[in-house]
Amino acid sequence: MAGGGCSKDTAADFGDQPHVLAVDDNLIDRKLVEKLLRNSSCKVTTAENGLRALEYLGLGNDQRSTLEGTVSKVNLIITDYCMPGMTGYELLKKIKESSVLKEVPVVIMSSENSPTRISQCLEEGAQMFMLKPLKQSDVKQLKCHLMKCRS
Repeated sequence: MAGGGCSKDTAADFGDQPHVLAVDDNLIDRKLVEKLLRNSSCKVTTAENGLRALEYLGLGNDQRSTLEGTVSKVNLIITDYCMPGMTGYELLKKIKESSVLKEVPVVIMSSENSPTRISQCLEEGAQMFMLKPLKQSDVKQLKCHLMKCRS
């Protein structure tokens, strides 16, 4: 398969409602992101940490082989950078290592505007790096990017 962009083979067909996995250890931030995404007509699943996100995606420790050869449940993953246990950067690396999930766009959010952190995430395959708190305009930009990715 050719690299770059998303393809219909790797992302579930989501019609007009993209399915987004939002990962953040802070309940208020998680609820805000969920509300903004729902306002933009996205289906949202939330996870409070990287390990829960991996379990949902089928990459938990006991799920290694079950996912291979299937399509991803989500069209986009948006994750906080700073989380206990597993950072958003570590989650990004795990997703990009998966043959099934590597095509799913990952967006990293952080309240810290660190150029080193931003370039590190983008080099590892993040689609975008957004500063918190997210605004509705950020989500519109994200959704627009996702729709372009689809075509």
